[in-house]
Amino acid sequence: MAPHPYQAEEDHGLLAPVWAGSVAAGATGDAALVRSMLDAEAALVRALHQVGAAPDRAAEAVTRVSGGLTPDPRELALAARSGGNPVIPLVRELRAAVGSVDPGAAGWVHRGATSQDILDTALMTLSARVFDESLLPALGTSAAAAARLAAEHRHTVLAGRTLTQHAVPTTFGAKAAGWLSGLLDARRRCQQVRAELPSQLGGAAGTLAGLDVPDPVAVAEAFAAECGLAARDTPWHTVRTPVAELAGALALATGACGKAALDVTVLAQTELAEVAGDPDGGSSAMPQKRNPTTAVLVVAAARQSPALLGTLHLGLLAENERPAGAWHAEWSALRSLLRLAGGAAEATARLLADLRPDPAAMSATIERDNGALLAERLASVLRGELGATASAVVRDAALHGRLPELLAEHGVADPAGYLGAAPAFVDRVLARYQRLSE
Repeated sequence: MAPHPYQAEEDHGLLAPVWAGSVAAGATGDAALVRSMLDAEAALVRALHQVGAAPDRAAEAVTRVSGGLTPDPRELALAARSGGNPVIPLVRELRAAVGSVDPGAAGWVHRGATSQDILDTALMTLSARVFDESLLPALGTSAAAAARLAAEHRHTVLAGRTLTQHAVPTTFGAKAAGWLSGLLDARRRCQQVRAELPSQLGGAAGTLAGLDVPDPVAVAEAFAAECGLAARDTPWHTVRTPVAELAGALALATGACGKAALDVTVLAQTELAEVAGDPDGGSSAMPQKRNPTTAVLVVAAARQSPALLGTLHLGLLAENERPAGAWHAEWSALRSLLRLAGGAAEATARLLADLRPDPAAMSATIERDNGALLAERLASVLRGELGATASAVVRDAALHGRLPELLAEHGVADPAGYLGAAPAFVDRVLARYQRLSE
């Protein structure tokens, strides 16, 4: 049969530009996954050697051969159809390659393990790389940019909006401090999850009987150390809390980035132009446009994450000692979520670093408001004199265009005089940021 003209194409992120070319994309590609699976196989033999079960030559041969092996991911994918996962054909290829160098060492390849052990461990290794090389550094850079904006605009008055309408005055610094608070929350959770990413080693049904060694638990602990991952009390073939927690942290990070990006899309709209950025955000049809493209892509990533989180959360419903279908459904969803989270964080770091608030535009917006931002303040002042009818009087004044006059009459016409604790909240978040940065 002639090959389909498109079947050899790779996914470069054509429909997901938020992660195209990102560090997260490179860390989660097919080649990276194959390498992580091979590394797990080599780590298993070295763990067996550590406890005195495998000979020196086996650990050396498997490590050396696996390090130089470059299987074709496409061929592995096609071969995976028969067994249901790519580990089976990979083990076959690795065992043959080791056997050609040292026939005796080939028997130690994949000793006592099952496919899920290797793939789960490889996916956790990929996750660790995304955290270390993409997500955590990008969240840190995003937080630093948000902290700078919060500090610089601590007193820059901005129209606060609720349910899309003007509410009361706030500051742009307070808005940036809100972004910072969410980013710090996400980074803290990601750090916790990263520290607990576990290896997987349970054998056929989670007993490690196939290792045929006096102390299988020692092998599992040595395996985790070799992989640079945490060791859990038991195998987690059907106890998928590590994956659910990982997914939750990734979705939280994507959502924290999405919150900041969504605010930017609102503030950057033509009628407001209270912030600017993305100088290259052009349009194919309208040459005058400068779209907030980076923010749009981050928002898109945040809107996709909950569905992927739901898929991975459903993995908690895994029957017996090895699940039928629940585990298999996780693979693509986890990689997609890793890419979205890493790509969104990297994009948010660029977005906030390049963001240019326009205090003059913010003031102009407030001027056009005709005093409505201070209606609550005026009602509070009048309440002592008019009691419960104060709100009705203010409402009537707003409807008939008399609000500025009334505000001036009672000396409450300055929005900067009605910021409440907004500057103090900025200081509190910045202090938290400083503590976590030390």
